Amino acid sequence: MSSPNQPVPFTADDYRARMARAAESAAEAGLAGVLVAPGPDLVHLTGYRPVNTERLTLLVLRAGEDPVLVVPTLEAPDAEQAVGSPALTLRDWTDGKDPYAVAAPLLDADGRFGISDNAWAMHLLGLQQFLPGTSYVSLTEALPMLRAVKDAAELERLAAAGAAADATYEEILKVRFSGRKENDVAADLAALLKQFGHSQVDFTVVGSGPNGANPHHEAGDRTIERGDMVVLDFGGLKHGYGSDTSRTVHVGEPTAEEQRVHDIVREAQEAGCRAVQPGIACQEIDRAARAVITEFGYGERFIHRTGHGIGVTTHEPPYMIEGEEQLLVPGMCFSVEPGIYLPGRFGVRIEDIVTVTEDGGRRLNTTARALAIVE
Repeated sequence: MSSPNQPVPFTADDYRARMARAAESAAEAGLAGVLVAPGPDLVHLTGYRPVNTERLTLLVLRAGEDPVLVVPTLEAPDAEQAVGSPALTLRDWTDGKDPYAVAAPLLDADGRFGISDNAWAMHLLGLQQFLPGTSYVSLTEALPMLRAVKDAAELERLAAAGAAADATYEEILKVRFSGRKENDVAADLAALLKQFGHSQVDFTVVGSGPNGANPHHEAGDRTIERGDMVVLDFGGLKHGYGSDTSRTVHVGEPTAEEQRVHDIVREAQEAGCRAVQPGIACQEIDRAARAVITEFGYGERFIHRTGHGIGVTTHEPPYMIEGEEQLLVPGMCFSVEPGIYLPGRFGVRIEDIVTVTEDGGRRLNTTARALAIVE
């Protein structure tokens, strides 16, 4: 039995299956294997979360071969404690030895490998120097779906993170905005995310008035005033999985134009969510949302993609943007977040996380999308 406070734990078998799928996917893509450095890919595949340092830690996955994790000897005890460790073999190396001499025999000397995007250049160059016949491609390019399709236990965590973000939004509506700095409201958001179970806060965007026209505005010292539109975009990790939601509020009553722009974005966001169906291309979500905003004459003011994947990080493939032909698959989770940005004046963004189901899509954020009035 699980609850939002105690999700179903991952097992060694879960990680074994993930590593096997990664190795098989690599083979199907014509790669000799997958090389995974410390970071979100390693967490997803093994449950091991070391710090990425100058000491080589590298997971080697090859179809038909047992997974091997190369680790510094001094970190081996921690690696052995990872939930996924029973599903792999550890190969440790001591300071003063060449770690690439340990890793090299695990690789095809002439192979092409997918490697974690966040692998350090010094480690990649070390492998290339030891095995000059090898070549490498980033995992985002080679295997963009590596972490995209979530299992039931992962979806449970994402739903819990979404519910916590929703609870945060409901509470932030009760605080005073007028006369306070953006940083003050951002601090409230961070504290609420923690209160509702987030272990990590990744961002708390508070864009008031003209600052809202910058989609990634970082909360600053601007004092929020009556008459301001305020974009709120916040999220982080709960149970190791991400939340990310946006709502736009208004301090006092909005003008007719402000209400109209918000209504257009709300309609566009609804269109994007309605478009979610298994078997359609990611770009169709962007097209559906963008068509609404373009129809009302604000196409040039929608200046970013409609969405991004989410999982063990708050931004990951796939992306909902024109040109992305990856088909939606049940279990994929991503944001739907159209916006309109009027430089020097205000911005509006509305965002939910959506998961693809067998016959459509399900929102993991359920708070009201109407323009909320705050004090």
